[in-house]
Amino acid sequence: MDLKLEVVVLPVSDVDRAKAFYEALGFRLDLDRPVSEKWRAVHFTPPRSECSVMFGTGLTAAEPGSAQGLYLVVPDIEEARADLAGRGIDVSEVFHDAGGLLYHGHEAGDIVHDGGQEQERLAGPHPERASYGSFATFSDPDGNGWVLQEVTQRAPGR
Repeated sequence: MDLKLEVVVLPVSDVDRAKAFYEALGFRLDLDRPVSEKWRAVHFTPPRSECSVMFGTGLTAAEPGSAQGLYLVVPDIEEARADLAGRGIDVSEVFHDAGGLLYHGHEAGDIVHDGGQEQERLAGPHPERASYGSFATFSDPDGNGWVLQEVTQRAPGR
């Protein structure tokens, strides 16, 4: 079976404010369709992505800002972070996890336990620039959380 994730619905409180944010982020506006006072769909696609995001009025009952861990894969984490900062996006500094390759949502200096393994967020890119190992984070105006992840070489099967 051929299955592809095409759209992720984001819960937002102010559609026009979210639209301005995603335009500033550099996402391509694909659709802005107001049907009534109770229903409007706004659809954006990140550059070179096959998956898009959609938000609006009447699309979801989820709490605004409740979407977390939305990954944007980039080939150069420092270049991507600088680009977003240059667009006025409040993006974290680049960091990596000391004990693993997956960002666990913790803050700098926090130590969390994941399956018995300690994970600690450390400043800067992964020391060996290991693919999947360097991150930066930002949020949209409602608090929907995005993670930039540097991937220079895909895992087998990807």
